[in-house]
Amino acid sequence: MRNMSFFLTTPQFIARQKLVTRRLGWWFLEVNDLVMGVEKGQGLGKGGKIKRLGPIRIVAAGPERLNQITPADVALEGFPNMTPADFVRMFCDHNKVKKCRPETVVNRIAFEYLDPDEVPR
Repeated sequence: MRNMSFFLTTPQFIARQKLVTRRLGWWFLEVNDLVMGVEKGQGLGKGGKIKRLGPIRIVAAGPERLNQITPADVALEGFPNMTPADFVRMFCDHNKVKKCRPETVVNRIAFEYLDPDEVPR
């Protein structure tokens, strides 16, 4: 099972308030794929360990321009008090290295939380 970092939204993930994530990658995902949500997957430092947050199942994934995000989807991202413009600005600020712009096509990924005992071994 692949690890997906939720470093910027760890509290929302833990509270199960986040049901959608936007990524500049992860184009290989398919409906029903299982993924392990983790706090941080890279840059852990020497001896650092991955902190697992919990398993999720992908329910939808596909391309969408970042600036097409709706207020409802901003809330599903875990930011109910943020405007779409604020979300786009935050997303681009955190993805400067990848030259993200408001019109960038991102992968909109919807998921559901699983209990650990629901994950096949």
